[in-house]
Amino acid sequence: MSTIEKLYLSIVSGTQDKNTKFRDLQKLLDILGFECRIKGDHFIYSYGNLRENINIQPDSNMAKPYQVRQIRNFLQKYQIRL
Repeated sequence: MSTIEKLYLSIVSGTQDKNTKFRDLQKLLDILGFECRIKGDHFIYSYGNLRENINIQPDSNMAKPYQVRQIRNFLQKYQIRL
C-alpha cells in the first residue's frame, strides 16, 4: 500500500485528523484531481464543475483538524475515491 493510499484511508476513516501534514494533504488533493488556486495563505481547491470549494490554510506545517474533517465530508458527499 502506497503512502498516498494510507493517507487517503486515514482521512476517510478519521484516525489522523490532528496528525496530517499540510503538504501530504495538498498532494492527496492534487492526485484526486482537484485544482488549486492560492490567495494569500489560503489554498482554495475546486473539483470539476462542482460549485462547492475546499479552503485550507497551513497551521505551521500541519493541516488544521477541522479542515481535514471538511475534506473527509466532501469526499464522502461526492463519492470521490482514489
